[in-house]
Amino acid sequence: MDFTRQDLRLTSIVVSSVFIILFLMVRAVGKNSVVLNEYSAVLYCAVICIGIQWIAWIPASIMKSERFYDLTGGLTYVTVVIFSLWAGSQSEPPSLRELIVSILVVIWSLRLSFFLYIRIHRTGKDGRFDQLKTSPIRFLVPWTIQGLWVFLTMIVVIVINSQANSTSALGIWDGIGLSIWSLGFGIEAVADHQKTVFNAEPENHGKWIDSGLWSYSRHPNYLGEILLWTGIAFFGISCFTGLERVAWVSPIFIYLLLTKISGTPILDKRSLEKWGENQEYQKYRENTPALIPRFFKKS
Repeated sequence: MDFTRQDLRLTSIVVSSVFIILFLMVRAVGKNSVVLNEYSAVLYCAVICIGIQWIAWIPASIMKSERFYDLTGGLTYVTVVIFSLWAGSQSEPPSLRELIVSILVVIWSLRLSFFLYIRIHRTGKDGRFDQLKTSPIRFLVPWTIQGLWVFLTMIVVIVINSQANSTSALGIWDGIGLSIWSLGFGIEAVADHQKTVFNAEPENHGKWIDSGLWSYSRHPNYLGEILLWTGIAFFGISCFTGLERVAWVSPIFIYLLLTKISGTPILDKRSLEKWGENQEYQKYRENTPALIPRFFKKS
């Protein structure tokens, strides 16, 4: 096997850290959860999130392929939605709030996972995995992190769906949440479509997109992602009590991950490596914010 002692050590640190975060989150938000065989439904959801990734990692590491990575993530979202709804139904039938947030997650996950799946099959690979997939041990890291990603982004929905007690009726906060989710979903979908169309044109090969939503923000798809999960979090305002409010870490986690760790920092670094010496690109970076749109240009 092509792995070193350092690979094993770093992977062990990542896996251990993920398990500690999952444990702390389950302990915090699972107090009012439906109990199945003496364990909270929230714990089962955490196990499902990691379990599906590790099962998919086995053939992926053998084939040294990331082609089904995003599709597996989408499958995990749908699976957790279905399970959490079923678990909650052991206490009482799903409420309208539960059905709405579940449908919103399914719509988002199916669109994004299939979009990413088609994109990676068109390009042949995802550069993020070039150094990881050569070693099964290293390759376990992104799969484990994806399990954590699914759990933390979905934690608001998991708590809402698995609550054992009756919840309040839909109200103003839910309406605001739906509006924010709709705005975010629309921005993300339109941005992805615009970039796909742009990259499909032969004359745009090797160029950066600076039209449409991309003329106002360098990463409008990430803005949409953050907004839609913020909208989901609003659905918990009327029905969360006590430590269940810890679930609101979801949009904060997404914001920090996309803006400080694996999203814009990596893409901006690659862009600078490609076009950093190009004056037109430098002007684009200067006039276009990384995330929050600016609706006027610098003079």
